[in-house]
Amino acid sequence: MPSSRLRLAIVVGSIRAGRFGSVAARWLAGQAELRSDLQVDLIELAEARLPEVRLAEGDVRPQAVRDLSPWLASADAFVVVVPEHNRSFPASLKNAVDWYREEWQAKPVGFLCYGGPAGGLRAAEQLRQVFAALGSATIRETVSLPNHRALFDADGQPVEAEAVSLDARRMFDELVWWGEALRNHRKSRPYVR
Repeated sequence: MPSSRLRLAIVVGSIRAGRFGSVAARWLAGQAELRSDLQVDLIELAEARLPEVRLAEGDVRPQAVRDLSPWLASADAFVVVVPEHNRSFPASLKNAVDWYREEWQAKPVGFLCYGGPAGGLRAAEQLRQVFAALGSATIRETVSLPNHRALFDADGQPVEAEAVSLDARRMFDELVWWGEALRNHRKSRPYVR
């Protein structure tokens, strides 16, 4: 694979059994793999099994945290797949964000959000503030899936494929632009915070 390809980590933020996020993430990964400018890693937080209890200063990070760290660190860009739960995002995602700092910094973050009539947009908007505090750059283009279960068939494919695929392409185009710019800048002048 050419080194110029951006390494995109698609992070499934929900850990609930039967979560729709895995279906949406697999579809999105398939869309990203159609592009010549992206290399895709799919990260399921449910499989990472990150602990919820924080450590004292100087303690060794738990193995699960150390195992996920290189996957996040090697990413040039992220898409967070996030449901809206009670007008916000799930605690599992906040936990994953909080275990790391440098891994997220100076990298673009896009969102595929889903939920009821609001399509998960309230969760994405709150996450923009969280990622800004870490020094990430969230992008404008978002894939939003209102009443998401009706939008995908039993095979995990969108019923109205053209519209949702267009949203994904727009998001990827913006993510690649920011990803290349920030990757180049991190190489010439590392991000210091």
